[in-house]
Amino acid sequence: ARAAFYSAVLPGLGQAYNKKYWKVPIVYAALGTGVYFVVDNQQEYDRYRTAYKLRISGRPDEFDGTGENPNISEEGLIRAQDILKQNRDLALFITLGLYALNIIEANVDAHLDDRAFNRNLSWKPSLYVNPVNNQTVAGLNLKFDF
Repeated sequence: ARAAFYSAVLPGLGQAYNKKYWKVPIVYAALGTGVYFVVDNQQEYDRYRTAYKLRISGRPDEFDGTGENPNISEEGLIRAQDILKQNRDLALFITLGLYALNIIEANVDAHLDDRAFNRNLSWKPSLYVNPVNNQTVAGLNLKFDF
């Protein structure tokens, strides 16, 4: 419970508490990527929203087609806002899921003892010939003794 609490307070702290320091950069990369997409989609949404508000008030905007500005219709601005809002919400949902996964992983890892599995679990890659079509197939043998 302590590892889960630490990960809830500061992501990655539960992994550090479990002495799995190599997982901390993975946690921050996952959460940082999610936050990046949330912020980026929100900024783009605000850009198109501002242009739409300027357009309906009759003032020039960055998508009015004058000079080097691209020409986007009002319907296009509305569609862009809807898509960016959906993308932002999806990125936020995924980021919250990754945050919860960080907490769950710290809790599960604290309860699992690595030594309990190392003696009884083994695997090795293998190749065998498929008798039906005479082709070599790669596989993985997993052995669990209990």
